[in-house]
Amino acid sequence: MAHAAVALFRFELQEAYEALRQRVDGLSDAEFFWEPVPGCWTVRRRDDGRWAVDYPEPPHPDPAPLTTIGWRLVHVAECKVMYHEYAFGDAKLTFPEIDSAHTAAMAIAQLESGHEMLMSDLDGLDDAGLAREVLTNWGERWPARQIFWTMLSHDLHHGGEIGALRDLYREQVLTSGRSRP
Repeated sequence: MAHAAVALFRFELQEAYEALRQRVDGLSDAEFFWEPVPGCWTVRRRDDGRWAVDYPEPPHPDPAPLTTIGWRLVHVAECKVMYHEYAFGDAKLTFPEIDSAHTAAMAIAQLESGHEMLMSDLDGLDDAGLAREVLTNWGERWPARQIFWTMLSHDLHHGGEIGALRDLYREQVLTSGRSRP
């Protein structure tokens, strides 16, 4: 097969995405914004009326605060958009220009759109194209395959975290005697 590596990346990216997408199926806004501990990073309205994930300028706190399901989901979705933008797009968009999704439905739609963009980018490559250097939004140049590997890893990592937080949310709601959202 002439494009065996592209085909393998396509399969793996789709599998990782579908696992993440299943984890957010039926996500409510209450879960999206739920803070399991005080001081979580989340998605907040900025002074200019737009929304953004909490992410202060460096130096970042070490350890960083726990993040909400919303923060994690928006982070994954926006990273897909930014990796596409710099590796395969116009390389102009910046994180401060993004009006972050601030509902579960909006974040899932952005996740789907970002995934579709990256899959289209991958479909435009052959195996040799995976070795071509592309730009990241922080100015480094990576082989294109590293963009896709990072997004695959990102979906699996944050998808697992989102799944665990949803489990905790469900248990917190059930043990508190409240009805499920």
